[in-house]
Amino acid sequence: MSDRTQADAPAASVRTTVHVMRHGEVYNPQGILYGRLPDFHLSDRGRAQAEAVASWLASRDIVYVVASPLERAQETAAPIAAHHGLAVDVDGELIESLNVFQGEKVSPGDGALRDPRNWWHLRNPRQPSWGEPYHQIAVRMKAAVDRAREKASGHEAVCVSHQLPVETLRRAMNDQPLHHFPTRRLCNLASLTSFYFDGDDYVGWGYAELGGR
Repeated sequence: MSDRTQADAPAASVRTTVHVMRHGEVYNPQGILYGRLPDFHLSDRGRAQAEAVASWLASRDIVYVVASPLERAQETAAPIAAHHGLAVDVDGELIESLNVFQGEKVSPGDGALRDPRNWWHLRNPRQPSWGEPYHQIAVRMKAAVDRAREKASGHEAVCVSHQLPVETLRRAMNDQPLHHFPTRRLCNLASLTSFYFDGDDYVGWGYAELGGR
């Protein structure tokens, strides 16, 4: 007969998943970098992407949904929350990164990047010198994920954010360099980057594109 008491038994593992989602496609006929500007909403395609992800997540153990305060993130989160009878919480630290080119066109060969007066902003891509430092983005995004993990302990949460913050978060969680080429981001529209926790310990991640192209 064992002498072990119930108190001696190892505690049951608490597994929590935090899905960090990039919002769906935005209606942006002028092709500007909209950044934190208000009144940029999902396109028809973006709404379809959000619904597709919501349908896939409908069978998951989602108990908490939170989003950036920007409209495109709130609209992406809404169908996910609705499938689970939840409200969409707001976390300001999931917001898009600051960028000095906000409101301008920045495609290669046109817009603000053709003006030599703006080249100064490109002097340090490792920071980056044109916007919010990567390390600051990483700190606020990890804090937002920690809050979501605590609220969904033992279950799953969804955080809806933006491309650069999600990419920076993934790199920070995996001890990778934060600076990168924008064309190499693993964060397509309406994609899910999922982080897995055992108690407070981060144990792995996954990536899925569920909203179509």
